Amino acid sequence: MDDFVAWLRARRLAPEHRIWHLARWVDRFLRLSQVRPDEAWQDTLRIFLEDLGEGRTPAWQIRQAADAVSLYCGQFRQAEKEPGNTQQQTAEAPFDRALSLAEMRRILRLRHYSPRTQRSYMGWANRYVRYLGGKRFSPPTSEDAKAFLSHLVTRGKVSASTQNQAFSALLFLHRHVLHADLGDMSATVRARRGQKLPVVLSVEEVRAVLAELSGKSRIMIELIYGGGLRLSDLVQLRVKDIDFDAATITIRSGKGDKDRVTLLPRRTLPALRKHLQDVRTLHERDLACGAGEAPLPNALRRKYPNAGREWAWQFVFPSSKLATDSETTAIRRWHVAPATVQKAMKAAVRRARISKPASPHTLRHSFATHMLMKGVDIRRIQDLLGHRSVETTMVYTHVLAGLAPPVRSPLDEL
Repeated sequence: MDDFVAWLRARRLAPEHRIWHLARWVDRFLRLSQVRPDEAWQDTLRIFLEDLGEGRTPAWQIRQAADAVSLYCGQFRQAEKEPGNTQQQTAEAPFDRALSLAEMRRILRLRHYSPRTQRSYMGWANRYVRYLGGKRFSPPTSEDAKAFLSHLVTRGKVSASTQNQAFSALLFLHRHVLHADLGDMSATVRARRGQKLPVVLSVEEVRAVLAELSGKSRIMIELIYGGGLRLSDLVQLRVKDIDFDAATITIRSGKGDKDRVTLLPRRTLPALRKHLQDVRTLHERDLACGAGEAPLPNALRRKYPNAGREWAWQFVFPSSKLATDSETTAIRRWHVAPATVQKAMKAAVRRARISKPASPHTLRHSFATHMLMKGVDIRRIQDLLGHRSVETTMVYTHVLAGLAPPVRSPLDEL
């Protein structure tokens, strides 16, 4: 960096009081480029400036950073280094744990992974780095990944699904952050996952569970069962996504970042209308006290600054408490916590004296199975559930034998 500073001074490209500011921007850029060795500096610069913008850096500082990096990469390094030397020096750079994890978090957000997936992947990446040891200076290799996955099975005794989740996180880290292929992982000790059948409640058991619920809890449970919703679909549901006339619910950015349309059970319409009236009254009270702005996905808040205060964007099931947004410091009312629905379901199952380990997701399984029992086409059920493949939906055909009426011989019907 001293050579770059001297180069700026010799050519009088910046005033003296600005030279060290330019050098600091270049230093921050180079730390980011260490975890992106195969990328052109122009692409890394674009990402670097986007990160500065998300951090609410003033526009004049962003322009200053862009000028500094352009001078360093476009002129200073161009004259003194061959194209192959940069890759060689980058390969010899020490492995920076903090920068690699920060880059992984940024790429996960860039690829629109769900918040739960981001937390899960970052958790496995942190465990992986701790397993390698804090004093490691060289980047992890495929052998390190194999050893960690084998350790999870042999020592950690994790389930097959847990190990597969860890494998996906490590694959993402090596492929998109370290820019290294894991290669052949066949030698890794992998836990085998057998065929598992979902827990399904009978129609009578669902009726017994609903009888133990009332108010908002009953509406939420009825929507999960009546529309085959995931728990995340329910809590993130907004007013604009409910169509009372068509009796449909539109799920926005569900699992896999996909939209779908499912059923709105007509039995819930009166109670749901009354519930939304209470929510609207609460929203108007929040607006009166300077709150009431719902969080918007992605960059919609910048594109439509007032949309978060509109009734259509409010959560159908808002939280009972106001909270401060950590990014904007605005006071918002978020959606109800998933644990609230889970606790209500658990209490209702206990009061109904059902011995099955039923959760809100069990009602989604029950929805699909009961639709099959009524003769609904499996392709239609696949669309309602939002499954990518029909093979995933086919699992419900294996639980029909325990719920459907017994098959009678045609001779008995003569």
